[in-house]
Amino acid sequence: MTHAIAQIFWIVLPVFGLIGLGYLASRTGYLSEQIGEGLGDFVFKVAIPLLLFKTLATAEFAGHSPWLLWLSYYSGLGVTWALAYLLIRRVFGRDEKAGIIAGISASYPNAVLLGLPLVFTALGEEGGVPLLMIVAIQLPLMMTASTVLIAWAEQRDGTATQALSAAALARHVVVNLARNPLVIGIVAGSAWRALELPYAGPLEILGDRIAIVALPCALFALGMSLTKYGIRGHILPAVVITVVKLVVMPAIVWVLSALVFGLPPLVVVVATLVAACPTGVNAWLIANRFRTGLAISANSITLTDAASVLTLSIWLWLLGF
Repeated sequence: MTHAIAQIFWIVLPVFGLIGLGYLASRTGYLSEQIGEGLGDFVFKVAIPLLLFKTLATAEFAGHSPWLLWLSYYSGLGVTWALAYLLIRRVFGRDEKAGIIAGISASYPNAVLLGLPLVFTALGEEGGVPLLMIVAIQLPLMMTASTVLIAWAEQRDGTATQALSAAALARHVVVNLARNPLVIGIVAGSAWRALELPYAGPLEILGDRIAIVALPCALFALGMSLTKYGIRGHILPAVVITVVKLVVMPAIVWVLSALVFGLPPLVVVVATLVAACPTGVNAWLIANRFRTGLAISANSITLTDAASVLTLSIWLWLLGF
């Protein structure tokens, strides 16, 4: 028992320690908000895309089929989204758009800035294969679903400024995804591997050096970004979303991956840990883009990040660490 607690401590400490340092550096004014934004841009536009490219270009996917993993993880995500939507709509009486934002906040984990460091710390590069299978389609899938459902909610609420045709909506989604650095890194890495191009020489050196700094910088930048959110009223809905995000979603994913589909233990652990990650900042970016549910998304990010120090430790223990 003591050994298990110590092992979990050494997994959680480096991850949340860097987040805490970033938060303190920003909160105390030791580093300015502009530095935090610059570091965040470096992580999002350079470091993580290059890390994803390197990992995908060199990963060995032999014997790994993504279909049952995707079915387990994204079925759990969909159920979680629907549950949060219904709770905010039926229990708290909010409009359709707020319900959609609640669903996003309860189901969109921070799989890149926190999930990557957590899985690599706990499982090493071996855990990278199932993690990348999840990450590879999460952003395109979630952004597409979010855009379509927000447009539907605006029509239902009667707040749409103009009706978008299916073609215009599809074009909007495709353009946004094509410009996203994470999507570019994923597509480029996948293409590089499919074409069996060599990953060596200066490219390998660059990739290795970026990989060393990408994850620590991502955690530090995440910590600095948390000072933007804080608590903005409407606490009870965010508390409900926090419980759904950190407890219900990983539980559903674990049941589906372990008991229903019988996936290998490593895959089950990775899927559950990603599902147990706190709400990603994209939830707030989507809420800000559509000017709705800002308090719900901001509070969810703050509360899930704070509570996940404990809940992720518990999930690591339950998963056998």
